[in-house]
Amino acid sequence: MAYELKPEQLKKTIDPSMFSFNTTDELEPREGIIGQERAERAMEFGLQMDSKNYNIYISGLTGTGRTSYAMYAVNEAAKDKPTPKDWCYVFNFDNPTRPIALSFKAGVGAKFKKDVDDVIERLRVQIPRAFESDEYDEQKNTITKKYQDMRVKAIEELNEIARRRGFAIEMGPAGVVTIPLIEGRKMSQEEFEALSDEARHEIEDRLGELQIIIADTLKRMQMMEKQYREELDQLNKQVGLFAIGHVIDDLKDTYSEYPKVLKYIEDMQEEMLNNLQEFLQPVNASDKDDMYAAFMKRRRGDYFVRFRVNLLVDNSKTNGAPVVAEFNPTYNNVMGAMEYVSEFGVAVTDFMHIKAGALHKANGGYLIVDAKDVLSLPLVWDGIKRMLKTDEIAIESPQDRLGLVSMSSMRPEPIPCSVKIVIIGNPLIYQMLYIYDEDFEKYFKVLVDFDADMPLEDFNALRMADFISSYGKQHNFRPFDRSAVARILEFSSRMAESQKKLSTRFNEITEVLHEANLWAKLDGGDVITGQHVKQAIEEKERRFDKYEQRMLEMTLDDQIMIDVEGKRVGTINGLSVIDMGDYTFGKPSRVTASAYAGREGIVNIERESKLSGKIHDKGVMIIVGYMGEKYARKRPLSMSARICFEQSYGGVDGDSASSTELYALLSAVSGIPLRQDIAVTGSVNQHGEIQPIGGATYKIEGFYKLCKARGLTGTQGVMIPYRNLQDINLKDEVIDAVKEGLFHIYAVKTIDEGIELLTGLPAGEIDGNGEYPEGTVHHAVKAALDAFMESIKQDDKE
Repeated sequence: MAYELKPEQLKKTIDPSMFSFNTTDELEPREGIIGQERAERAMEFGLQMDSKNYNIYISGLTGTGRTSYAMYAVNEAAKDKPTPKDWCYVFNFDNPTRPIALSFKAGVGAKFKKDVDDVIERLRVQIPRAFESDEYDEQKNTITKKYQDMRVKAIEELNEIARRRGFAIEMGPAGVVTIPLIEGRKMSQEEFEALSDEARHEIEDRLGELQIIIADTLKRMQMMEKQYREELDQLNKQVGLFAIGHVIDDLKDTYSEYPKVLKYIEDMQEEMLNNLQEFLQPVNASDKDDMYAAFMKRRRGDYFVRFRVNLLVDNSKTNGAPVVAEFNPTYNNVMGAMEYVSEFGVAVTDFMHIKAGALHKANGGYLIVDAKDVLSLPLVWDGIKRMLKTDEIAIESPQDRLGLVSMSSMRPEPIPCSVKIVIIGNPLIYQMLYIYDEDFEKYFKVLVDFDADMPLEDFNALRMADFISSYGKQHNFRPFDRSAVARILEFSSRMAESQKKLSTRFNEITEVLHEANLWAKLDGGDVITGQHVKQAIEEKERRFDKYEQRMLEMTLDDQIMIDVEGKRVGTINGLSVIDMGDYTFGKPSRVTASAYAGREGIVNIERESKLSGKIHDKGVMIIVGYMGEKYARKRPLSMSARICFEQSYGGVDGDSASSTELYALLSAVSGIPLRQDIAVTGSVNQHGEIQPIGGATYKIEGFYKLCKARGLTGTQGVMIPYRNLQDINLKDEVIDAVKEGLFHIYAVKTIDEGIELLTGLPAGEIDGNGEYPEGTVHHAVKAALDAFMESIKQDDKE
């Protein structure tokens, strides 16, 4: 027999007197998450586990507080961790395309950058000053005069040797020119040509000997020039070292604990000594040379860039380990990038244009990212996994990763990296990664699984009150009184679709808090009451219920044909749930069945028209199993039947209407009419047991709204599975109608209980002979099926 629910069973009612406070102003703010003990324990484990590859995936539905809890928990864990190193990129004097990465204790990187900048500025003043000294000029002049004298002496000696051999020597741009002498003067071309062959041959022989001497002299002069340059360079280096040495030594003393930094400082000093001319060349250009001056100024500026320090990661203001939440995780934002600037129409870059990514900033700490964003943006997921595999961050252009031509050949030295990755996503993404990404299980060993609900216990109710208090104070809301808190808990229970649970979708709860505060303000109240919370909920529904109202109008205008009174054969009112994303409501639908003699069996019209999902098809097949077990143990089930959701032009899926369809089929076969004032929901198994379904609350309210619009008769109601008793949380309006006897909620455990309520006849128990008593529904169904069989037999004979 169907069980009629009492009004007190239709909703979880929270008694405001369970709270000892008057308003939430009396409560202390509370940090952390509510009702997620398993997730909290997993998060604590993941954050405490320092072993490699114990990265964390936080799984849960949007709005359950995943992100806010992740930020809170990670920041708390980071406080007790050591502050990681600063990182800088500097010029590589041996290979400019391979910038060098230097690390420092936290806060030292910025100091090193400033110290190097100060050194360069000092040296750009001191070096030119050193070369302007009288002492330097004297030493330089001494060296210059020495080699000038040596050159003059060598030329004089060569002239003397040539004169003795009858030649004069002239030094010209093209080299050494030899001219024969006659009687102490230079011989003209005409005089030379007038000589006899013997005389010319004699001169040529002497010239050959002289040219050997000339070549040797020129070679010695070249050696002199080389020695002169070397000695001058040595002098310049001595002077430069005098200007540079003490400054560089001070810098080396300051950073003596960093061997790699010392090596860089030594290389920097060697670079300066080898390029002292860059410190000595002033750029003075007249107005007519403005373009050239700009170019030279830019060129010299570019040269001194190599002595700058690119402070990539500065942890001077970081306390504990860094926590970076990157919610725009493009490849460059995560992995770092080399930026480009335009110079005279050409895109160029250098080590100073290397920019840190989120992994650099989170190095030694934690990086929080959203799974959907990481997986949807190109190359990011592979980049993170590559870091986890190699334990280093390599800055590469996306073109390199794609195998395309890169704009730059620069390859910065990779930086060692140790980051705990915290990915926030939904359960589906977790399952997909776990199944299809072979690396995921290896690198993400900790699952923090958020529940969508929590038990409705006193402890959780009090913690929810603490949350309401904390959130309200954080946003400067008016205080909530006890009745308001009780209403919010009831709303949370309704969202959880269970009288034993509270929803953990805190984003929807906080929306109600914001809106209740507004209604209290408009009402002129100093305290938010339960009435303000109720108004906030109702007003929000009213803003989103346009589609529901439109469908109700169409039903009232008989464009959608549904009866809520009387009886009909093969017709019943089913219930479905429409989820619009921001609004959910129940929708009554007419389900019909027809049956006649035949051998086709039960045909699902939705399936035949390709409007049926797999689960709905399964439900229809279960009906076939029920009919066979119930009525065809001794003879075949000889009938043709059609089941249809009338005026349904979209897809139909789910098995929550399988009991409804079965009732319609039994009516169509037996000819017994069904009550149209009772709407039905519930799935069924092959043994006729009614199984629980989802959305029971919305389905009941959907049919109630239709009945109310048509006029409540006092007999109307909804029949739900008995196992859904704890899942309904109806609105006060529906409960009041039940209290007044205008609307009824029935719960059934079996098809037999349901068919008795719908027909007013007993279902019937099978006897030892396999027969049902006359006057029962099952007897009528079996008799009709037997008649179908006889009709078919008769037809076969004919």
